[in-house]
Amino acid sequence: MADRNTRIAIVNHDKCKPKKCRQECKKSCPVVRMGKLCIEVTPQSKIVWISESLCIGCGICIKKCPFGALSIVNLPSNLEKETTHRYCANSFKLHRLPIPRPGEVLGLVGTNGIGKSTALKILAGKQKPNLGRFDAPPDWQEILAYFRGSELQNYFTKILEDDLKAIVKPQYVDQIPKTVKGSVGSILSRKDDTKTEELVCGQLDLLHLRERNVEDLSGGELQRFACAVVCIQRADIFMFDEPSSYLDVKQRLRAAITIRSLISPDRYIIVVEHDLSVLDYLSDFICCLYGVPSAYGVVTMPFSVREGINIFLDGFVPTENLRFRETSLVFKVAETANEEEVKKMCRYQYPNMKKCMGEFSLTITEGEFTDSEIMVMLGENGTGKTTFIRMLAGGLKPDEGGEVPILNVSYKPQKISPKFKGSVRALLHDKIRDAYTHPQFVTDVMKPMQIESIIDQDVQNLSGGELQRVALALCLGKPADVYLIDEPSAYLDSEQRLMAARVIKRSSFTQRRLHSWWSTTSSWPLTWQTESSSSTEFHPETLPPILHRLCWLA
Repeated sequence: MADRNTRIAIVNHDKCKPKKCRQECKKSCPVVRMGKLCIEVTPQSKIVWISESLCIGCGICIKKCPFGALSIVNLPSNLEKETTHRYCANSFKLHRLPIPRPGEVLGLVGTNGIGKSTALKILAGKQKPNLGRFDAPPDWQEILAYFRGSELQNYFTKILEDDLKAIVKPQYVDQIPKTVKGSVGSILSRKDDTKTEELVCGQLDLLHLRERNVEDLSGGELQRFACAVVCIQRADIFMFDEPSSYLDVKQRLRAAITIRSLISPDRYIIVVEHDLSVLDYLSDFICCLYGVPSAYGVVTMPFSVREGINIFLDGFVPTENLRFRETSLVFKVAETANEEEVKKMCRYQYPNMKKCMGEFSLTITEGEFTDSEIMVMLGENGTGKTTFIRMLAGGLKPDEGGEVPILNVSYKPQKISPKFKGSVRALLHDKIRDAYTHPQFVTDVMKPMQIESIIDQDVQNLSGGELQRVALALCLGKPADVYLIDEPSAYLDSEQRLMAARVIKRSSFTQRRLHSWWSTTSSWPLTWQTESSSSTEFHPETLPPILHRLCWLA
């Protein structure tokens, strides 16, 4: 009986289409054949219903479903009594909750779809926890009794009495212009409850953007604007969902300093972050979330920052003696090719160039680059990284300098706005028809980026992380001389970021194998200098004689 209670059936609402199938799941279920109603579905049903108490976990329905909409997951037996919330039957379950502490910053880390946003909604008072009883939700008195003896009892008591006001910085800042209209300065002035607008704008480098409209802001500017709106308001609970997306290294540090400046003895601060270095700097303690994405998520007890990050990287929770990932996340340092090897590989050269765009000027020193290598371009936002590549691609003509070699460029932009109407499969078939079915591309890109799990979903309904993975696959699937990948880590969790890096590197290996080039990964730091307040001149450093074929903008 205990085993039955720890098995959950998950039905993907986007994939399950009873009107377009023959109900193979129901017809093949051995429990249904015995006369018991384990699976209920009709052609008129919106989705299939699976009885978790009757399910024996045979997995036949999973294999028979033509849309891959079903999954059966066995949970650890001790989690059954620790269910915090479940939206409906055959849907995601969240076990336990993070425990915020006043005067400290709580960091949350875990993969996408594991319940971090659900936990934030509950802690913000926007979602009432139903303790897994979605058909008969408990009242607040029963919820408080469930959390009796823990710090969450006092926390929810204050939430219930309206003693705590919560403000949440949304995850998808690129959606802000769709709902917020007006200039940056007018919106900040309207939200300024603490009279700290000028101070916060100075810390987040927003003073020169006050007259600009929100719809004209870039991704990084929208992120800083969203953080500023939260920081200048008066509240008791501050929640930041991925505050470092679209920000360069310097801006991430400034944003982290600004968030930590909010700390006071009576304030709760919760941060969801996938950049482990930013999480390390921001947090005072950490809760890890593990489980199966879109199936169930479990929140660990609070750990120190160092211990929490190491637990996430190792994939093992020592306090529960539980391994939630088969392999640890390991970061390896690559070797750099020596100059003699590089000289043999040189294929393209570009001259000294200069480009002026308004008050900004970009100065480029001549250099050369080769096939099958990866270059990481590091530099602050707005220092000309994309402009440089557009000049190499022939999209922009230099104001001064020689002729640029004509190159084919495959470009993944920073901001992804899906305009295609149709499924991911239709998009891939339209853009990279030959590549997405090729066995080598499927092995190197499609499977690691988990495109198969979303291939039949509508492009317009994809989340930020799913869009990022599709955009990366589209970019790498096009034949080109230079692949420009602008911020491939935005909206990806830590595991997906590492996998994206491996996919990009593997793509360079594939090119190397085809062209018989030998090279290694290296980095190319960019420096910039300001000559006056009205003109910024940007100089890439004298390069080693390589500019790699795969360009990854950090």
